[in-house]
Amino acid sequence: MEPVSETFTVDLRRLTVLRELQRRGSLARTAEALHLTPSAVSQQIAALSREIGAPLTERDGRGVRLTGQARVLLAHADEIAAQLERARADLAAYGSGGRGSVTIGCFSSGILGLLPGVLRGLAERLPHVRVDVVEAEPPNLFTALDAGQVDVAVAVDFAATPPHTDRRYSRDDLLTDVLDLVVPAGHRLAEREVVALRELATETWITGDARSCVGAITRAVCATSGFTPDIRHAVDDWAALAALVEAGAGVALMPRLVRPLYAHRRLAVPATEGEQPSRNIFAAVRTGSEGDPVLAAVREELRASAAELTTLSA
Repeated sequence: MEPVSETFTVDLRRLTVLRELQRRGSLARTAEALHLTPSAVSQQIAALSREIGAPLTERDGRGVRLTGQARVLLAHADEIAAQLERARADLAAYGSGGRGSVTIGCFSSGILGLLPGVLRGLAERLPHVRVDVVEAEPPNLFTALDAGQVDVAVAVDFAATPPHTDRRYSRDDLLTDVLDLVVPAGHRLAEREVVALRELATETWITGDARSCVGAITRAVCATSGFTPDIRHAVDDWAALAALVEAGAGVALMPRLVRPLYAHRRLAVPATEGEQPSRNIFAAVRTGSEGDPVLAAVREELRASAAELTTLSA
């Protein structure tokens, strides 16, 4: 391979593929996330390698791993992406941000509980800006954010979410959403004001897929309480989950954001002993885009809606 030249060109689309390979760890998972074939991902990485004159991957058993040169390039990739976002934001600010479009990616219960207030506020502030909402969770949500398919990501902190130290994103912590324990109205613990979660170790549980935020958090909360939940029903639709609990099919943790979906049902909602289970909800934009006036308005409305919800649930 040719030595690294002092003047070389980097194709930003190929750089995005390399960043995704770093996140996903394999060609197959990268291809799935970017809707490409593994062969196309390999070709993009090989082309980028030729552009910069340095190897970017090496064989690792049946897969590949990033080289030291790839990690050096990726350290600069964050700064390159951020600078491009700042240029985009400056151009948007020049035009005052009164027109255009913005796409918000958000998890399902956030769409139900948090976004209605945001959409109403944006309709008043920016009536000529088109706002689209896409339901998504990490890691796919952040792949879409990186690719520009969404402009604002609203997510829950859990294992699949980028860490706070990830320089690719500018974050706003929005609110702490309590997870309520819900049991059928005739349950043996329904009349109790306070219940220790470990008392439910032998119960049938209902929760979302293990890869979803509440599914992962439910499993973690139960593990902290000293047991592995017996999950018989994996349901990601909150109204359906509440209906199953009401029918006596099991117990569950449900986010307070979707309380309107279960407040009218024949359920008991005892407090849990000790600190209430909860999850942190945050918003993120690409680093460098903070000056975009439309994105700034979206972030302000998200903070205002979160503050109102926090007050109502206090």
